[in-house]
Amino acid sequence: MLEIRAGAGGDEAGIWAGDLLRLYQRYAQNQGWKAQMISCTEADAGGYKEVVVQVKGQGVYSKLKWEAGVHRVQRVPATEAAGRVHTSTATVAIMPEVDEVDVQLDMRDIEVKFARASGAGGQNVNKVETAVDLMHKPTGIRIFCQEERTQAANKERAFAILRARLFEAELQKQQEMLRAKRMSQVGTGDRSEKIKTYNYKDSRCSDHRLKQNFDLNKQLDGEIEDNIQGMISLDQQVRLKELADSMMVAA
Repeated sequence: MLEIRAGAGGDEAGIWAGDLLRLYQRYAQNQGWKAQMISCTEADAGGYKEVVVQVKGQGVYSKLKWEAGVHRVQRVPATEAAGRVHTSTATVAIMPEVDEVDVQLDMRDIEVKFARASGAGGQNVNKVETAVDLMHKPTGIRIFCQEERTQAANKERAFAILRARLFEAELQKQQEMLRAKRMSQVGTGDRSEKIKTYNYKDSRCSDHRLKQNFDLNKQLDGEIEDNIQGMISLDQQVRLKELADSMMVAA
């Protein structure tokens, strides 16, 4: 599951979220993956406040997980009459889609409601309650799904998103524990936010983790494989160093 949310920057943040969606759709196409939009909340000025896309294919999570974080854009919005550069952000979350065996759902904890779908969708729209509204009471997570044409299909989609978000919440909890342990050893050297900055004036995309610049137009066209391979290589280097350090301590 690929989730993109508009961050700081008002209307421009929503437009930027839409641009990121197209970026990842193109990357998925280049990889031979299948990307399908599951749910979205459109922004008033264009783009999206939030969009969730299901991506299927070989090695999806192992690659896309490196794109999770805050993506910052610096550009002159189309609505800016004075030509001033605005800074906006959008967040990207990558949630592995998990089977029911990985996340145990107690149906007593889930409130299920049905509603009439809105928008284009055929004769059933506004006549039959095909939309599904899930509420996971222990966490407060709410899922509303109306993209499919039948109630059963929307219910299946909604539960798939819920399982993925619950899995991601548990995974994040474990990662925070590991991060806290590592931070206590190496100090505060990481920057969890703003993994990339897309600078339109200089036609440059800066990857702050790799400390490298990339061609902006290629990045926006979904050519981000170099970034991802760079992060995989960097992660391997960090793991090898940690292993070497632990062996020295053990010795």
